[in-house]
Order: sequence, then structure tokens, then C-alpha cells
Amino acid sequence: MNNQDIINEIRKKTDIVDIIGEKIPLEKRGKNYFGVCPFHDDTNPSMSVSREKQIYTCFSCHATGNVFTFLMNYEHKEFNQVLSDLAKRLGITLNGFKAKEMPSKYKDWYDIYDIANKFYQNNLMSREGTDARNYLEKRNIDQETIKEFNLGFSLKDHDTLTKLLVKKGYSLDLLNKVGLTSNDYDIYHNRLMFPLHDLTGRVIGFSGRIITPGKQNKYLNTKETELFKKGRLLYHYHIAKEAARISKSIIIMEGFMDIIRASTIGVKNTVATMGTALTKEHIKDIRRLSNNIILCFDGDAPGIKATLSAGEAFKEEGIETKVIELSGDDDPDTYILKNGGAAFKTLINNAIYFSDFKIKNISSNYNFTSSEDKANYIHEVMKEIIDIDDPVRIEIVLKDLAKKFEIGYNTLEKSFQEQKAKNSKENIKKDIIIPVKQPQQEKKDKYQKATLAIIYYMLNKQEIIDLVESKHLVFPTGSLRALESEIVYFYHKYGFINEADFYTYLAPKQELISILSEVMSLDLNSNITKEDIMDYINVIKEYNLKNEIKRLEQKINETTDQTLQIKYAEEIRKLRIGES
Repeated sequence: MNNQDIINEIRKKTDIVDIIGEKIPLEKRGKNYFGVCPFHDDTNPSMSVSREKQIYTCFSCHATGNVFTFLMNYEHKEFNQVLSDLAKRLGITLNGFKAKEMPSKYKDWYDIYDIANKFYQNNLMSREGTDARNYLEKRNIDQETIKEFNLGFSLKDHDTLTKLLVKKGYSLDLLNKVGLTSNDYDIYHNRLMFPLHDLTGRVIGFSGRIITPGKQNKYLNTKETELFKKGRLLYHYHIAKEAARISKSIIIMEGFMDIIRASTIGVKNTVATMGTALTKEHIKDIRRLSNNIILCFDGDAPGIKATLSAGEAFKEEGIETKVIELSGDDDPDTYILKNGGAAFKTLINNAIYFSDFKIKNISSNYNFTSSEDKANYIHEVMKEIIDIDDPVRIEIVLKDLAKKFEIGYNTLEKSFQEQKAKNSKENIKKDIIIPVKQPQQEKKDKYQKATLAIIYYMLNKQEIIDLVESKHLVFPTGSLRALESEIVYFYHKYGFINEADFYTYLAPKQELISILSEVMSLDLNSNITKEDIMDYINVIKEYNLKNEIKRLEQKINETTDQTLQIKYAEEIRKLRIGES
């Protein structure tokens, strides 16, 4: 087997729907599967995944390819790394292939963080880490959990890590840049260390927690660097990916200990922000994991405020979340310790819609002895439920209001419909005043359309390749001719053609990938007749004929030799006769 045969074998044995379905939620519609595209800021399921063709296509950003390209772009890995991962998954031994490290200017950064991570872990298990281990024991964190989360400890000495890294050849300037040292001293000392990972699981920073009371900040995070961005990072994301796929939900919490405690009871589909408000980048990454999003923040006033803020942030992106309600000053960590894992899992199952949570909590802003406040509260509740699609839920809320304030249901229902109609008119008015500009797509003439269609069918039907070859068809541009030549070469060399394998074969020739992607995103009828193909071929021949006549006319204008002029004119006449 040569290299291409091995690549094709791995590709054919790997179902693209299974692989992409592990990364983003997919829903079956007809014969294809659809999900939210992870390669652009998407809110609607615009990515189509074809099990039949083993390719994916986004109809918004036009991202397209096969299982290899998806994983390369999603996990930021090079081809050999992806190939190696899939081979291991299939139990195939790769001979002659060696997964190369991803070329990156940040290689030294990742190496430094990895060394520091191991250094901190070793410290925790040493004699100097006794106090930190005792702290964790009091928090009911056992050895298995310590290993699972790679917890560590920074020593009381102020320069131990710095000296270690300098000895290994890293400059102080670089160590300062990656956020582990400052003025030749360690940033972290005498703190419990939590490694922070990027979305793919590489350590890109740390958070250190004090273990003894003092005037220091409870947590100290790595400064913002070129790799570590608070507005993008989600703690535990690299682990939660698989758990969210299995549970079909993702839970957002506030703190590291909440995540760790939930993990001890088998709840691993959890992520946490780095003490910042949810950003659009956070929401985009969370949506990759599941459309079933649950908020689980502290039960105190700041926690309620954070829940309301997060729920509104998701709502602005068109996502309705659910909320786990914790009482009093409980956070997930303390609640699980007091009530046990089974009780917490019951809370997950009984999570309420964010709109219901908000309605319960906005009542504290009103004085119900005032008729004006009662009316304002009712109108705010109605405004909150306008976007709910379920008429049953709307009726339940209105009946609860009618009962609570002793108002006729029909009065409330009429008022709600009026407010809903008014809201719709305002939205229409906004759309008229501020029309959304759609990106203009480049218009293609009939020759370009015909050429792309022929290439599309060449990739799907082998007999079309034979037909194009027999007609000695010359495509309009050099890049299109190159792409057609590659299709013919692949077909004759391997004896078959399909989009998924051809995409892998063509991957090194990036100049042709964009054209191929455009071709693959075409939505053409698969039941094409020979007559239809001949129509496309005749359009291309017409283009070639016009170009040839134009070339000969130019030659006539460029020469003063009457004999040549007559010759060129006769060639033009013959071409035109053939055209007619």
C-alpha cells in the first residue's frame, strides 16, 4: 500500500458524521445532518454534513472539506497529527508516517508551561507541599481528583521555577513574556496551582490560590498573553467536550472548586469562566458543545446577578438557557458536600427555564402594595415571555399572574396580545429603518457556472470524466484547467473518484483548494443526464470559440502582411460557420 492508499483507507473507515457529531451537536434533516458551524460566528445550523459523500459544507462561510480538514481546522492540528489520531482510533498501524509537531512560534511557550505544570505537581507531592495537601484534604479533595485536574503547588521560595527554566535554556525575557516570572522572580509562590488549558487541552497559563488567610488576592491568574485570553478561555473545556456529547448538555459554573467537586460525583460536562462576564467568544465555544445550556451559579445575591447577566447574554444570541437554583449562600461545591451527588443531579434534572428564573427574581424590584408597581411588574413579565415559542408555557405564566393579582385571565391575555403585536411592529420598523446589508456575492457568467458544474459532476460521476476527455474540452482559466487535470490524474491513477478522497489528495495545493471548496458547496441536482452535460460542454466550447475568434482578430490588427490577414480572416470564417 502506498501513502495515498493508506490515507484513503483511514478516511473510508472513519465516518465523518460520527467525528463531527462528537464535536458539535448535529440534527438529521433528510439524508444529511446539520449543526452550528464552528468556523464562524454562527447562531443557526448552517453546516451540512453528508454521510453519503463524507464531506461537510457550511452554507454561510463556505467552509468545506472531509474528516481530515475538519479536524485540522477544529483542533488546530496538522495533517499528520490528525491522520495519526484517526489511525489509533481505528487500530491501524502507520508505517512510514510520523506525526510531526505543529509548527508554531509558540512551541517554547507550550514547553515552558508544560515544565512548570510538572514542577508544580511534583511540589505538591513533596515535603514542602504538606500544607497544600492538608488544605485539599480539608476540602475533601482526594489523590485521584488531584491527579485528574493536575493540581500543583508553588513553593515559598521566590525564584525556584525561574532558576529551573533558565537552566533549561529559556531566557528571562521569554519567561517574563509568558507570565511565569517578573523581575527575575517567580510570579507564584506558596499557592495551590490550577493549570489552565486552551480549547484543545494545551496548558497556556495558571491560576494560583492562597491556602492560608492573608491580604493577598485569593486567586492570582497568569497575566493576559498572546495565548492566554480571559475572554476566550473556559476552564475544563477540553474535558467537558466529550462529557457534553454524551450527556447532551453543558453546565456553566463560576469557580474551579465547583467544577472539581462536580467531577467527583461524575458530573464532568462543566465549564467555568475566568472570573469575567460571558463574552461572545465564550458563547460561541459553548454552543459548539451543546444547545442544552444550564447555568449553575452561587445562590447568593452576586450569584443571582451573575445568572441574570449570563442568561441575558445567551438570550441576545437567540439561545434560551436553563438555571439550577441553589438556595442561600450555597455554591455547587458546598451544596454537593452538604446534600450529596444524587441531590445535585436531581437539581440538574429539575433545572428551570431562564425566563421563569428571571420572572421569579424581578419581583423583588417591585412594591406590590402599589397598583402602579403591580401593573409595571405584570407588563415586564409579559415582555419577558413574548419570545417564548411554547403557547402552553405562556398560558401557564398568564394564569399564574391572574391568580396572584386577582385579575381576569382574558384581560391579561388581551393585554399580552396587544403588547406582542406592538413589539412585532417595532421590530418591523427597526428592520425598515436599519436594513441588514447582505454580503454581495460575486456574480458569475454562464461560462463560469458551466465550468464549475462540469467539475462538480466530474467529482461525482466517473463517466463525466471520460466524456470531458473525449471532447478535448479546454477550460476557460489556468486554475480551472489545473483542477480538471488533477481530477483526471487522480481518476486514472486510483481508478475511482470522490470528493472526500480527492480533497485529501489536493490538500497540499492550496491554490486549488478554494476552487474545489466552491465546487463542493454547489447544490446541484445529482440526477444529471448526458444531454444536460452536453449543454454545459457546449457553453464552454462557445467560450473557447469566442476567445479563438478574438485572438485571430487581434492577430489581424497586429500584422501588416496581407497574406496573413487573409489567412486569419479565413480561419475566422470557418470558425463562425462551425458555430452556426
